[in-house]
Amino acid sequence: QVQLVESGGGLVQAGDSLRLSCAASGRTFSRKVMAWFRQAPGKEREFVAAISWFTYYAGSVKGRFTISRDNAKNTVYLQMNSLKPEDTATYYCAAAESFGSGSTSDMDYWGKGTLVTVSS
Repeated sequence: QVQLVESGGGLVQAGDSLRLSCAASGRTFSRKVMAWFRQAPGKEREFVAAISWFTYYAGSVKGRFTISRDNAKNTVYLQMNSLKPEDTATYYCAAAESFGSGSTSDMDYWGKGTLVTVSS
């Protein structure tokens, strides 16, 4: 069983930066694919970024967001730069044994989310 707890969300202005953290429980953290998803009000949850031995990004955030992990701390991060109002969403951390296509159905564990609001 893996428990995920996100933190770092908040209200920022367009162009600002924010770093999200996700603390994970479990002894097999280093072997899991970790990912960030987001869900804006009235929209479906969408893939943002994933990290294992690779990193992979959604086109809408590539070049602005950076996913990283610290296996010693069982923590994954999402550094978000040049934030835009359209980045406003609840951001979810997720874990999986393997990475498929970035679908929500690929993920085995989910956190409860942290809200990011970007004002224009």
